[in-house]
Amino acid sequence: MRTRLTLTALLALTGAASAAPTTLTVFMGSQQRPEIFQPLFDRFERQNPNIDVKIETGGATSEAQNQYLTTVLAARDPSLDVFLIDVVRTATFAAAGWAEPLDSYLPSKDAYLRAFLKGPLGAATVGGKLYAMPAFTDAQFLYYRKDLLAKHGAKVPRTWDELAATAARIQKAEGGNLQGFNFQGAPIEGTVCNFLQTLWTAGGNVQDVDSPAGRQGLGFLVNSVKNKIAPAASAEMKTDDSRQQFQAGSVLFGLNWSYAWAHFQGNSPQPTRVKGNVGVAPMPAFGRNSTATCTGGWQWAVSAYSRNKPAAAKLLQFMASADVQREMAVKGAYLPVRASLYNDRAVLAANPHFKDLYRIVTGARPRPVTPAYPRVSEIIRNNVSAAVAGSKTVDAALRDMQRDLSGVLK
Repeated sequence: MRTRLTLTALLALTGAASAAPTTLTVFMGSQQRPEIFQPLFDRFERQNPNIDVKIETGGATSEAQNQYLTTVLAARDPSLDVFLIDVVRTATFAAAGWAEPLDSYLPSKDAYLRAFLKGPLGAATVGGKLYAMPAFTDAQFLYYRKDLLAKHGAKVPRTWDELAATAARIQKAEGGNLQGFNFQGAPIEGTVCNFLQTLWTAGGNVQDVDSPAGRQGLGFLVNSVKNKIAPAASAEMKTDDSRQQFQAGSVLFGLNWSYAWAHFQGNSPQPTRVKGNVGVAPMPAFGRNSTATCTGGWQWAVSAYSRNKPAAAKLLQFMASADVQREMAVKGAYLPVRASLYNDRAVLAANPHFKDLYRIVTGARPRPVTPAYPRVSEIIRNNVSAAVAGSKTVDAALRDMQRDLSGVLK
């Protein structure tokens, strides 16, 4: 009898253990708007009653988030199951062995991935293996105040020189504290993109930054501050600073990512003074050069040290589904990774500019793809920020940038 009771107790305990839900800890930055993701995770939990999803947030910039993840994963800490990483980080995480390859978790991988945009998919793939699931894609655009351009009879600028001239004219007419041009100049990832976009639209490339194109591109950013069309504190400007200042009605032209649109239209924790008065356009260029923008976006990765990899992979497929991607686009203005959604009625009703900008998104240019990208980014952003701050001349910043990049980009 005693043996039977013990066995019954053991079976009960075993049953209770098997019924205990799996908890997935998902890490994302505070800037990634966890309030958009929480309802989606709640829906996943309802569909999968044996899986709980817990959000852990930290870091308001790509660099801060990467620093935290690097610390956790270098210690082989299994506490995180899923995390969002910037598209530029996938190769680094794959080379370090921190991201679990996802190929074996996908049914009919090739057929499954045909629905995805090539850019985000390429950024998630290293050596033919899928190391991340595209979460949302992105690019930087020129945001502008439609109402102020109309008031002053001005057109959307197609060149950087037109932007500078229009900004100076409207600033003078409006008076007050209106910023003519806002860009990111702090030592962050957005600053890397701001520089590359001026470099590319001057006809240059990252292998040759100490060049006429480099001087034209970086010189434009520096002169924007000197000529007071950009704020004096531009060397401290971060991405969400730019968003909040534009949203407050303080900016005529601003560079930012797609997430800013939903904030400007009122889907934001902060009040907006620009709802209905915001336009979106391709990046200007110098002279007759072509427009260019940085490929952006984020990827879902499964930690190589997670103890819940099958459940984590299931969550990633859910987040990449058409329904979830549609909701992210409608409620958060996230650019979908599925091509079909750029013609979706609900998506376009919420984001009319998505259809016009599809060509720009699919033609966006990648930052250098290398496991050494953290060093590449550090070299560019620190030198650009120093030039914008005035602590280095444009020539010195480009010379130092070229010297250090040549040792990394071989």
